[in-house]
Amino acid sequence: MTISCIGTGAMGGAIMRAVCKKFDVSQIKVTDKNSEMGKKFASENGCSFVASNKEVLSSKYIFLAVKPQFLGDVFDEIKNDISSDSVIISMAAGVKLEKLQNFAPKARFVRMMPNVCAQIGEAMTAVTKSESVSSEEFEAVKEILSAAGKVEVVPEKLMDCVTAVSGSGPAFVFMFIEALADAAVRCGMPRSQAYTYAAQTVYGSAGMVLQSGTHPAVLKDMVCSPAGTTIEGVAALEKNNFRNAVIEAVTAACDRSIALGK
Repeated sequence: MTISCIGTGAMGGAIMRAVCKKFDVSQIKVTDKNSEMGKKFASENGCSFVASNKEVLSSKYIFLAVKPQFLGDVFDEIKNDISSDSVIISMAAGVKLEKLQNFAPKARFVRMMPNVCAQIGEAMTAVTKSESVSSEEFEAVKEILSAAGKVEVVPEKLMDCVTAVSGSGPAFVFMFIEALADAAVRCGMPRSQAYTYAAQTVYGSAGMVLQSGTHPAVLKDMVCSPAGTTIEGVAALEKNNFRNAVIEAVTAACDRSIALGK
């Protein structure tokens, strides 16, 4: 299975770092316009660095870790040399399959939206494909991406929502962890210990939701004893529009994803 990636930045690097741990690195190539960063990535992960975008086109599965505003320039360079046997996997936020096809009419595309948690093998990645990609090829793409975490197929109409919830979501969670730690410090806990308590609490709570299959509201009620400490905190969050703030943040991110695709 030959795999390559154009771009080794935050997201492309996270995905390919996980892929390099699971697949034969002698069959993996990366390139980056910042050649020093690309070479450093290849050296650290055992794969090959190539100097130009065209040199990755011999691979069967080619990841595009390129920001939406730079896609046109990349396709201008490579579109005439893309093999009909290759599958191009784009992680550009908001850019629909139809627009990708307009960039390179002869290419075959899978669209994906991962998140930064791929760095620790805990990504939530959504994928959708064009009709020209076979079911066998699509299964191979999902297998590759499973190296970085959980993978699910979604209809393309949900990709902007996915971008907002799981793509942008880690930033919102990191902000919550930081705020939880700040509160712990305010209450007397040392800073280093506060981050551990806050992060492990979020990690364990997420695990309970995923492993139990229980509705989050039921789990929340389990913690809220009558006239106890937790219900006081919940009331304070509600008073300050906590849930509405989260909903507004995700909606804003979704709207931005839609705008990027136009």
